[in-house]
Formats: sequence, structure tokens, C-alpha cells
Amino acid sequence: MLTPVRSALPVGRGLAYITFAATTWGTAGAAASLLYDTSGLGPLALTFWRTLGGLALMLPVVLLRARRTRTLAPRAYVRPSRRDRTTRIVVTGLGLTVFQAAYFEAVDSTGLAVATVVTLGAAPVMVALVGRVAVGERLGIGGACAVAGAVVGLSVLVLGSEGTGAVRPAGVGLALLSGAGYATITVYTRYLSRDGGGTDPYVTTVTSFAVCTGCLLPFALAEGPLPQAQHLGQTVGLLVYVAAVPTALAYGLYFTGLAVVRATTVSVITLIEPVTAAVIAVALLDERLTVATVLGTAVLLCAVVALALAEARSAPAASVDAAPTG
Repeated sequence: MLTPVRSALPVGRGLAYITFAATTWGTAGAAASLLYDTSGLGPLALTFWRTLGGLALMLPVVLLRARRTRTLAPRAYVRPSRRDRTTRIVVTGLGLTVFQAAYFEAVDSTGLAVATVVTLGAAPVMVALVGRVAVGERLGIGGACAVAGAVVGLSVLVLGSEGTGAVRPAGVGLALLSGAGYATITVYTRYLSRDGGGTDPYVTTVTSFAVCTGCLLPFALAEGPLPQAQHLGQTVGLLVYVAAVPTALAYGLYFTGLAVVRATTVSVITLIEPVTAAVIAVALLDERLTVATVLGTAVLLCAVVALALAEARSAPAASVDAAPTG
């Protein structure tokens, strides 16, 4: 059985990277809501432009880093075989495609509230179960309580708020599929990094964007890939923001943090995303706070903080016991 990874990146910094990524993903939801109203783009077309823009922004960075690595320093990552590289590209790329596309389709099918609580509520459970089997991560009583608290808090936050959508089996199935895509990315990236032999997180980000963009292209063409001429300036500005911050930057930091933070911990920290979206809705979109919103947010944040502190405390021991144990 294999246990956590050796990495030069401090665990605290990895936690900060993942927290930043989750926070910016919450702003992407608000930007998407505005784009749906003004651009005429559908969920698959918007996801296509998001990943295409992220690919265009990240590719020069990856090429520059590869050139500097060859000339100035030895490689920081063990180069896997061609078969392993192909498997990584396919698994992370398809996982990202399923995660993004199925979620937005679930929102369209069964509403934002139900799609969000099913996707993000099921993902930590999926990650915990698969991570225990594939990576050998021990959840422990404290971790199990934190995951349960996070799911409860998210359920209260979403289901207890106004505007809950109707529950439709097809939409719930799509939301579960989205959660499975997220769990696949998280656990597989940790599996690759389990013994210090992980891959460059920026290369992982670029290849995932490339696969996702290619998979979504025919669906975006069928849905209508071009935005309406009206409000074109606002549409382009929002698309640039979504591609740059919550996509290129956030996913690069996310994959970097995955090298040192346990998969289950990552899955709970990323639940900050709906909290960020709720704060933006109240502050900028004039939506009213309810008792359920306040209570759910408090429970969710307490669970995230508790699990992050437990991860930081266990880091020194994990770094020592990083070799195969059985």
C-alpha cells in the first residue's frame, strides 16, 4: 500500500493554492450567469470557450518553462513512459470534460441548487472511497467527521436557500456523473504523485484543456458557438476573465497543490466554491441571505478549516512514511 508523497512544495502552500482555485471557481459561476443572460451562449459552448482560452494562455507558459528547464536546471519531475503519458492525458482530459460538461448540463436539467448539492456533495464521498482503495489514504475518524460536516453544511446552504430547483432523475444522474469526473481527476493525480514521481502540473493542465476543448468542439458547434453581437464587449471581457483566472491560473495551482495535499482534503476544500458564489450573489446581485444560507456557510467553512488543520499537522509524519508499506 502506498501513502502520501514526497514533494518540495510545502503542504501549507499547496493548501493555499487549492483554496485560491476553489474561490475563483466560485466567481466563474457568477460570470457564467451573466454570460447566459447577455451572450446567448449555451453551457457546452461556454465550457468550450473557457477551456480553449485557458489552453491558449497556458501553452506559452508551458513551452517557456520546458525551455528554461532544459537549459538552466535538471528536470523536477520523473519522465514517465509514453504509455503512461498517454494514459494520463486521456484520464485527466476526459475527467475534466465530464466534470465540466455534465455539471452545466445538470444545472440546465434539474436546476442550480440540486445539481450543485449532488455534484459537490457526492464528490468527497467518491474521492474518499476511491482514494482509500487506489492511493491508500487513511481517512480516520476526524477526517470522516469533517467530510460529513462539509456535506451537511453544503446541503443546508443549497437546499435550504430560496429558489431550489425541481429534482429530476436525469439531472441528478448528470450531477453524479460530474462528481465522478472530478473524483477521477483528483484521485488519479494523487496516484501519479504517490511516490514522488508525478508529472509537471502545468503540462497536466494544458493537456487536460486540449482534450476537453477537442471533445467539446462538435457539441459547441451544434449548440451555437458564437455569442450575440449585442453586449459583445462585455461578453468578451467576461470570457477573458473566465479563461484567465478561474481556468488557466486556478487549474494550474490546483494540479500543483494536488501533489502534496490528500485527495479527500482537496475535495472538501473545493467546497468553498459554492460559498464564494453565495457571497457574490448577495454582494453584487442583491440576493437576500437566509438563515439556511448563514448556517450552511458556517458549518461548511468550519469543516474545511478543521480538515485543513488536520492535513497540516499530519504532513511531517506523511513525508517520512512515503515508501511502499505492503
